[in-house]
Amino acid sequence: MTNQLVIFDTTMRDGEQSPGASMTKDEKVRIGKALEKMRVDIIEAGFAAASPGDFAAIQAVADAVRESTICSLARAVDRDIEHAAEALKRAERARIHTFIATSPIHMQYKLRMQPDQVIEQAVYAINKARNLIADVEFSCEDAGRSDNDFLCRIIEAAINAGASTINIPDTVGYAIPEEFGYKIKTLLERIPNADKAIFSVHCHNDLGLAVANSLAAVANGARQVECTINGLGERAGNAALEEIVMATRTRHDLFDIRTNIDSTQIVPTSRLVSNITGFAVQPNKAIVGANAFAHESGIHQDGVLKHRETYEIMKAEDVGWNANKMVMGKHSGRAAFRSRLDELGVSFETDAALNEAFARFKELADKKHEIFDEDLQALVSETNAAKVADIYKLVSLDCRSATGETPIANVVVSASGHEHKSQAEGSGPVDAALKAIESIAQSGANLQLYSVNAITQGTDSQGEVTVRLEKGGRIVNGNGSDTDIVIASAKAYIHALNLLMSNAERQHPQNDGV
Repeated sequence: MTNQLVIFDTTMRDGEQSPGASMTKDEKVRIGKALEKMRVDIIEAGFAAASPGDFAAIQAVADAVRESTICSLARAVDRDIEHAAEALKRAERARIHTFIATSPIHMQYKLRMQPDQVIEQAVYAINKARNLIADVEFSCEDAGRSDNDFLCRIIEAAINAGASTINIPDTVGYAIPEEFGYKIKTLLERIPNADKAIFSVHCHNDLGLAVANSLAAVANGARQVECTINGLGERAGNAALEEIVMATRTRHDLFDIRTNIDSTQIVPTSRLVSNITGFAVQPNKAIVGANAFAHESGIHQDGVLKHRETYEIMKAEDVGWNANKMVMGKHSGRAAFRSRLDELGVSFETDAALNEAFARFKELADKKHEIFDEDLQALVSETNAAKVADIYKLVSLDCRSATGETPIANVVVSASGHEHKSQAEGSGPVDAALKAIESIAQSGANLQLYSVNAITQGTDSQGEVTVRLEKGGRIVNGNGSDTDIVIASAKAYIHALNLLMSNAERQHPQNDGV
């Protein structure tokens, strides 16, 4: 058995299935480059058959990322497999990940197929995929609730058909670590040709056990883990990549394995994904939370000062905290600006796009004394947001709020080139501003989420606002950042409105998947 653990990232596929987490093509490319820089082995860039947008995004990631294997999910049907192969055609290294449900409840109520039919369909799909792309992974959807005897039958057939990776997903987050680890051990021992494939796991976090179940599987012979940045994913999410990597590395005494991951890229990538999706990382989140290496207790502080390992089992620097950074300011030139963005994995297709981002940088530098990497990432997101659609633009905003008085907002918004004025009252200045904008747009959208996150420390920090709107089943995230939180909120709301009117953000991909 190899001691190499393959890291399979599905942030852009399963992570994107979180309501409101849909990513544009350009955003997926940025995340793909960050994952490549982290040296992730396999990047599942999407579900090619889900939509034209997902197909194009997989193509774009395949073009941009050359070091990692690029993967597309596909149901065990001709159309999905053909779309996946076509989307991956230009990838340096490609994988088709095909799946079919194997639990009794799924076979009976969802597939309406008999077990023998499921095996036949799986073998057919793997053969078809292998004729198009050499690297094929097969998943037994809902394996956590599947009968082990049936799993042995279908997996043996799948390996014989040419699947080189076999994935055992706990699709609904039902398993318990001891149980799940035993399942992996049993399959490896009972399946005659198990040595011909790498066994993988994909665990969901419905009971808060995704990482624990994944580690139990690794301890029992699994050698690929499917995971996401920040644990992003459907429902309660997936196993968090950063926790899997650092758990196996920190407890090397128990896990005699290694990964290819450059752990210093964990925190920057976590922040990038959080910025793009609008899903803020909770402060006490393991590894990447703001408090992960913070000590307030006097006893803890004293211990760390005397000997770090008294209360810290990892070095903050090892996962990307407190890395040396070039602090940018208003005197920084275009070359330094471009150089720093290159280091962050950000590039621009045209000089005009670079010039626009640099102009925004200079505007921000007049408001803030020091500009950090997080500010630059937010600035790039705002620059990209500005080119999504040009229907609504914030021209001016004037909010008045005083103790004992009802806040009032006066806004001027350009709609398709024509300026409109509106005034509205609200429970606070943000509420008033958004109501005034909506009275002009009259979108009829439902506000599902409003969140504020300080990008950096200090009272001059930019506030990053995420606004999630829903209309007719379409969910979009609008982002805005500014040192004035009310202006940031207005920018975010207008960004979301523009996305609703644009084809740049596709319908949310609620598809069957592992």
